[in-house]
Amino acid sequence: QVQLVESGGGLVQTGDSLTLSCAVSGRTFSNYLFGWLRQVPGKEREFVAAISWSGGSTYYEGFREGRFTVSRDAAKNTVYLQMNKLKPEDTAVYHCAADRKPPRITSHEAMRAMARAANHDYWGQGTQVTVSS
Repeated sequence: QVQLVESGGGLVQTGDSLTLSCAVSGRTFSNYLFGWLRQVPGKEREFVAAISWSGGSTYYEGFREGRFTVSRDAAKNTVYLQMNKLKPEDTAVYHCAADRKPPRITSHEAMRAMARAANHDYWGQGTQVTVSS
């Protein structure tokens, strides 16, 4: 069992920065991938970024502006999402998710699959980010 607890959301203005945290606890998760996804009511859930716990390789989709950065601190058992130059369209509930990395595929391939998955092994309750114009 893996527990995920997000924090760091809040109300900010356009152009501000915000760092979200996902505290990870539970069983050994060295072979897990951790992702950030966001959800707006009435819209499809959107994948933001993922990171491999072992090795720290990262994967992004749809955020080519480079405003978002995912990272992890193994000593603190925490995954982060640094968000810069926030826009009103970034307003959403941001969730942390975890998937066990399948064997015999690369981390990149596994994170690409995670970005397209309808469900995840573990899911956090989310933290609200609201960006005012």
